[in-house]
Amino acid sequence: MEDATPKSGEAAEESPNGGAVGRLRDAFSLAWDSSRGLIVLRLLLTLVGGAIPVAAAWLTKSVLDRLASGTTVSMRDVLPIVLALAGVGVTGIIITQSGGYVQGRMGRAIELVARERFYQAVIRIPGLSKFENPHFHDRLQLAGAASTSGPTQLFEQLLGFGQGALVVGGFIGTLLVLSPWTVLVVLIAAVPTLRAELMLGRHRVRMMTEISRSQRREMFYADLLTSVVAAKEIRLYGLGELFRNRMISELRDVNSEHERMDRRELLVQGLLGLMGALVAGGGLVWAVLAALAGDLSIGDVSVFIAAVAGVQSGLSRLIQSAAGAHEAGLMFDHYRYIVRSEPEASTPVGGGEIPVPTLRGGIEFRDVWFRYGDDLPWVLRGVNLTIPAGAATALVGLNGAGKSTIVKLLCRFYDPSRGAVLWDGIDVRQLSLAELRHKTRAVFQDFMQYDLTVAENIGIGDVTAIGDRKRIVEVAETSGCDDFIARLPGGYDTMLSRMFFDFADKNDTSTGVVLSGGQWQRLAIARALMQRQSELLILDEPSAGLDAEAEYELHCLLRNYRHGHTSVLIAHRLSTIRDADNIVVISEGRVAEQGTHEQLIGLSGMYARLFGMQASGYADDTDVPPGEGKYARA
Repeated sequence: MEDATPKSGEAAEESPNGGAVGRLRDAFSLAWDSSRGLIVLRLLLTLVGGAIPVAAAWLTKSVLDRLASGTTVSMRDVLPIVLALAGVGVTGIIITQSGGYVQGRMGRAIELVARERFYQAVIRIPGLSKFENPHFHDRLQLAGAASTSGPTQLFEQLLGFGQGALVVGGFIGTLLVLSPWTVLVVLIAAVPTLRAELMLGRHRVRMMTEISRSQRREMFYADLLTSVVAAKEIRLYGLGELFRNRMISELRDVNSEHERMDRRELLVQGLLGLMGALVAGGGLVWAVLAALAGDLSIGDVSVFIAAVAGVQSGLSRLIQSAAGAHEAGLMFDHYRYIVRSEPEASTPVGGGEIPVPTLRGGIEFRDVWFRYGDDLPWVLRGVNLTIPAGAATALVGLNGAGKSTIVKLLCRFYDPSRGAVLWDGIDVRQLSLAELRHKTRAVFQDFMQYDLTVAENIGIGDVTAIGDRKRIVEVAETSGCDDFIARLPGGYDTMLSRMFFDFADKNDTSTGVVLSGGQWQRLAIARALMQRQSELLILDEPSAGLDAEAEYELHCLLRNYRHGHTSVLIAHRLSTIRDADNIVVISEGRVAEQGTHEQLIGLSGMYARLFGMQASGYADDTDVPPGEGKYARA
């Protein structure tokens, strides 16, 4: 969670335009777009609700003055006023109930539109740099929370402010008629209240910022303790108490901050209440003395008491609404920032987006340098590399060499810090990002396991064909996962989750299935093969998690599929990529070697050493092909 006030150097990037005026404009615009009919009705109810207390006070004064006039008063004389007073009371009840109903409907309508726009904005972020930026991620979490209630809360606070202003205006008019000097006293007494409420609002926002990291850590540990993925290690290593204690520690820190804020509010609100009581008590003493002196009637005293209480309560609501609007507005700014945020990787370097041509020559990395931040070390250091069209290119190297970063640049999750990635000679930053992604498919090492059906887990590889069962079955056969799918309780319609079920499955828990890692791997590969128009297939450790037989079968299937397709393979098990058309060895962010398997073995360099080391793990030196085993000792 990020402070509402941008840090030094971030103001231009993070502050939405328009300040308070822009904030109010955007909140009203959002409310108007979501439920304009309800907005009009809510405004009318607010206007009437603001007039009711003043009308009730004056009607009460009229009844009391007539009853205390000293003359004989019949029911006929006061009946119209009594009926009017009763009508005002009934109207007040109707306004209160109707207001709550309209507010609920309006809030749900605003939330629906706000969340829709928020997630549209999130989807528009094409790269990973913002998601991996902790400051942006904090604001993203805050904005997500603000999208559920922030716009509605801000709008309701503004309505509360308006209604408070109506009540205060009406009763100030009343006090001006009865005793002008009391208006001055009440207004002066409101000044410290306003300052105190604004101060409390700022403290609340600051507190939320300070505790946000503790809250996220607390939720992280809580999620770990209930996670199916983490359950094995937590129990095997006895991590439950460690994470529970850390979660409780973070929760205690959060509670301590809340308690500190509660004590501050208790002190301030108590002092403000005492000051309000003194003002009201002083006014009451004056009114009684004036009545005894004959300067005020009984009705005047009643309306005076109601006016003082009304002004105080109205000012209190007005001030609290102003402070609440200020606080809600600061939270709403996070939402506005995300919704207005510009995608970092969508701006072409040329004049407009160029349609992505069919890949005929290849993809070239031309003197590509890259690092994940200006203060971080270089990951790629002048990479020059060509990925020929229609051929299989394998990337090998030690962990941290830069292989995964090359994949991220191919997918255009990031752009090079220096140099360029060219698609048939065209800088990819000039190409249509949507089309480029459409032509690129990948199976990442950390592929997703969706809590969906088997068919949906495959079909989302091409959402336009998610209902095409024939294609889904075809790619399942190609990736070798049709056999285990046939053994599932519901076949392709089996829900791959034990967390929840489809509506149709809710009474049949046997349909919820958890697959093995290797089975999920095959589904991920099938998902990548769904897109028929893709021209670049990226496989990051495609056989990880498979047994030897399954690895061999998958290797044969992919070899047949790769024929004539442009593919990039990443593997630590070098035996799986020895038949690649071109093998590129990445070391310390540079291309160290490249060639076919035979050529690289002949170089007796890094690849030969790594291959020999792996080969020696499966056989004695005497069993290793000549020229290979000796590199295990290099």
